[in-house]
Amino acid sequence: MVGTTDLAAALRDRSQRAVLSFPLTPFDSGGEVDLAAFRTHLRGQLAAGPAALFPCCGTGEFFSLSESEYAELVATAVREAGGEVPVIVGIGYGWAQAARFAAAAEQAEADGALLLPHYLVGAPQEGLVRQVQEVAARTSLPLIVYQRDQVKYTPAALAELARIPNVIGLKDGHGDLDQLQRLRLAVPSDFLFFNGVPTAELQARPYRSIGIHAYSSAVHAFAPEISKAFFTALMAGDDATVDRLLQEFYVPLVTLRDRQRGYAVALVKAAARLRGAPVGPVRAPLTDPTPTELDQLAGILTAGLALVGATLDGQRSSA
Repeated sequence: MVGTTDLAAALRDRSQRAVLSFPLTPFDSGGEVDLAAFRTHLRGQLAAGPAALFPCCGTGEFFSLSESEYAELVATAVREAGGEVPVIVGIGYGWAQAARFAAAAEQAEADGALLLPHYLVGAPQEGLVRQVQEVAARTSLPLIVYQRDQVKYTPAALAELARIPNVIGLKDGHGDLDQLQRLRLAVPSDFLFFNGVPTAELQARPYRSIGIHAYSSAVHAFAPEISKAFFTALMAGDDATVDRLLQEFYVPLVTLRDRQRGYAVALVKAAARLRGAPVGPVRAPLTDPTPTELDQLAGILTAGLALVGATLDGQRSSA
């Protein structure tokens, strides 16, 4: 486990070289957590060289895990990472529950925590700040706060959060660039910002235009080669490759994703199964794609992999 300053520096540096991986949580045929499959999945993610691992977050179905399952999964992720990459885990619900999850994460020696939006209720800015303060006071873990759904901070609120010693950054799930620009100007220059909208690649270029380079890639969970090819092209300013990947893979994937609530997770898990990963189904209240949608997903995945293969062949030919 690293300290707050060390984690912030590591994430700032590593996010310039790779995407953030949000692993899946595999379930067996009986709906129980499959730790053996989780270890295999993590090894595949680590082999692709991500900037950091974020297990037990949204893609990892944090919302459906018991505290004991969570503790096992976090401990497993930390062991598999072996200090190679930072491990930042999801925590959430009300502050009392979030503190319990944080305690389990500390026990497992995770490097930090992503504080997911609180449960159900809307709240004023004062309450949103108090929620983070209550969690931060009960853990030594560095915290990244996540704004999406009912949580959206004002510049004044985020400035107050940035004064909490172990709050190091903000993950954004709204995609409001005007608001984000105001937030960036309200906090110290070393405060971290992450693009965390669903299928973040679609907005990677606009986020970069206001200085936010780091992003979470759900695609990395099932096709790290596509995720890596997009990131490499983006960083190199290869707009032609970025556009082709968006047009032929990411936009069709998002179009399919938007057909049903919860498909931002369910399609990712289904795509991993299509590639032979034994990650199992999603847990309720999420639902798995229909057979017709699975066929469409398979076509999208095949097109994306073929495009990446052709791009790599072209690069080798011109080298």
